Amino acid sequence: MLSAIGVSKRYNAVQALDGVSLDLRAGEVVALVGDNGAGKSTLVKVISGVVTPDEGRIEQDGHPVRVNDPLDAQRIGVSTVHQDLALCENLDVIANLFLGAERHRWSVLRHIRMERTARDLLSSLDVRIRDIGVPVAMLSGGQRQSVAIARALIGEPRVVILDEPTAALGVEQTAQVLALIRRLRERGLAVLLISHNLADVRAVSDRIVVLRLGRNAGEFPTEGTAPEAVVAAITGGGSL
Repeated sequence: MLSAIGVSKRYNAVQALDGVSLDLRAGEVVALVGDNGAGKSTLVKVISGVVTPDEGRIEQDGHPVRVNDPLDAQRIGVSTVHQDLALCENLDVIANLFLGAERHRWSVLRHIRMERTARDLLSSLDVRIRDIGVPVAMLSGGQRQSVAIARALIGEPRVVILDEPTAALGVEQTAQVLALIRRLRERGLAVLLISHNLADVRAVSDRIVVLRLGRNAGEFPTEGTAPEAVVAAITGGGSL
């Protein structure tokens, strides 16, 4: 569905990415892993249009596409949930879901439609929030993460990028978010999961792509791959 091919990016003397390639397919969760400084964040920024690569290209369905800014990424169906979630905690769930997506001035009928759409979307994702009219600040960490992921689906994307979605969450909240990621796959979306938690990666991903020092260091089917092989690729220990 979406491919990054031969992507390179340099920041002054630092080569953040060096000829990195990545394929994303419909109905599949791909985990992008690597140590700090491996190039994960830079690659995500390239795919989401935040950073323009020095070399390489993005293809969709086998055809080159322009991704010069986040609007370009949205146009080709790429939606990103950043680690900071970018939620307005003083606004309720409905307002957060549609923040930035308003096309007309506010009206009572439009608000009713937005509330109905919000309830239907959250229900389809099995996200359980008792009162969607409360400020997001009153929700748990797992619920806030779920709202951010649900908001990413408002524009009906084809690709969803999740940056450390379970960071700082407890066991129960992590389980809720991982279940939500599985439901994204069931909807036929291509999901790119960036995570340092290999247990979470193994729980939901279909493939694991490893970056090391800005380069591709390995790609593994999650099922049947020993954790030690992934760790070796991350650290550079052993042969691939």
